[in-house]
Amino acid sequence: MDLEVGAIVAGKITGITKFGAFVTIAPGKSGLVHISEIASTYVSDVREHLTVGQEVMVKVIGVDQSGRLNLSIKAIVAAAVAADQVPSRQISKSQTSAEPSFEDKLKRFMQDSDNKISSLKQYSDKKSTRRRDR
Repeated sequence: MDLEVGAIVAGKITGITKFGAFVTIAPGKSGLVHISEIASTYVSDVREHLTVGQEVMVKVIGVDQSGRLNLSIKAIVAAAVAADQVPSRQISKSQTSAEPSFEDKLKRFMQDSDNKISSLKQYSDKKSTRRRDR
């Protein structure tokens, strides 16, 4: 099986490391999905998105001089979303959840900010009453 850049193939995850996941495409043919090519969002732990034995669709995004395959799951998801053809068995939980809107982000920021300000006020009030008691 000779794979070219741009080919989309099915594979099975055979190993997970802190920098990505190894996918076997055919007997004797495997490649790496780098952590940056797993999802369109930030991935801190590969195991949160993929498991060993999971079947995935991957796109060949590169072949180096040694013949090693560079694979991407993110490219498949982006193309499927653009074409409104999201394969349900391929998408992980983090990829299907919509990104929060600006209003949601702003609301969360304001809540966090209010919490921080109130805790600072409580601290400064305690500190100022201690000085008066002396």
